[in-house]
Amino acid sequence: MTVREFNLSVDEYADRLYRFILKSVRDTHFAEDIVQDSFERLWKNVSQVNNEKVKSYLFTTAYHAMIDRIRKEKRVTLLETLPYEHETTQTGYSDARECLNEAVNRLPEVQRSVLILRDFEGYTYEEIGELTGLSESQVKVYIYRARVFLKNFIGKMDVLV
Repeated sequence: MTVREFNLSVDEYADRLYRFILKSVRDTHFAEDIVQDSFERLWKNVSQVNNEKVKSYLFTTAYHAMIDRIRKEKRVTLLETLPYEHETTQTGYSDARECLNEAVNRLPEVQRSVLILRDFEGYTYEEIGELTGLSESQVKVYIYRARVFLKNFIGKMDVLV
């Protein structure tokens, strides 16, 4: 990878990488730090990274850096002890986006990450598996569980309208 290719990758992937991390952690400074760390690691390994694999490298690096940092800072939040099928919301939301964001924020970290990569960023199951280090079947299970939780949390669309 050349310096020019590195600069092009910054232009092309920095915003998407930032949005992915920000959606997962909901802290702008934390997301900025993770993106910067990811590009720093890419720069340190610029001679070893193939230009065709730079997107995968960046997202994988960012994902692992995010998880490591969360663990170090002990920010891992656990889902409430209620089982998925019993958890619903009684609050009437006037804004569907607000309701969806609230539901996504309540997901466990792994489920939230794979769901964001699949439904918000448009990655395939295989790509998500490569980025997160999970098997394709694990990715599918986490996405399914996340969607079931979202369905139960949001409830019927009549509540939103």
